[in-house]
Amino acid sequence: MLGQALAPKYLGWLVDGLWMTLHVSAVVALLSTLLGIVVAAARSSQRRWLALPAAAFLAVFRNTPLLVQLFFWYFGVSSLLPEGSVEWLNAVHTLALGSYLTLNWPSFELLCAVIGLSLYSAAYVSEEIRAGMRGVVAAQQLAGAALGLTRWQVLRYVILPQAVRIALPPLLGQYMNIIKNTSLTMAIGLAELSYTSRQVEAQTFKTFQAFGVATLFYIALIAVLEMLGQLLQRRQRLAVTGSTRR
Repeated sequence: MLGQALAPKYLGWLVDGLWMTLHVSAVVALLSTLLGIVVAAARSSQRRWLALPAAAFLAVFRNTPLLVQLFFWYFGVSSLLPEGSVEWLNAVHTLALGSYLTLNWPSFELLCAVIGLSLYSAAYVSEEIRAGMRGVVAAQQLAGAALGLTRWQVLRYVILPQAVRIALPPLLGQYMNIIKNTSLTMAIGLAELSYTSRQVEAQTFKTFQAFGVATLFYIALIAVLEMLGQLLQRRQRLAVTGSTRR
């Protein structure tokens, strides 16, 4: 019913915004997880030159609003760049890889959105992973050291794989937050789902229909992620049950 009230042109705008939201969310989830693992490992280190910068990172990015951080990257950093560099970044640049593959340079809004969201989300992801690391039995670390593994090898092959599995449920919650937080990037001009729904509303004056369709898209994305999380957790429980029976 919501979709029938909007012309196909405007539904296409919303779908384009949905794809942008999906792309940004996927990239941010990947980058924030990788950076979160590094920060969690550094924060758990006994070496102060690693632990203190990690603690400072968490203090900065957890204690400031995401919108302020996005404004910093978009307006603050752009004011420090050489004159004309932002125009160059926003210009169309392509890289041809063979005859069939062409890569486009992302816009400045997209770069700022990915950087801002990734750093902000990594601060929260790292804490979830660090909690998972604390859930790994200390005896396994000692066993790895007894086998001759270095501290880095114990962390990589023994602690982190188990920590990620332990932290999977809260990590999925953080990935859901990433999807919802992408809506704030409309403030810096990124044409994601919230931005395009605002465009549709401005063109058609159909506020309920425009934001109603966008709301359904967000609900569908979160529902799919929840189903995926439940499936992964069920597989983990079955794997644990099977190994226990053997």
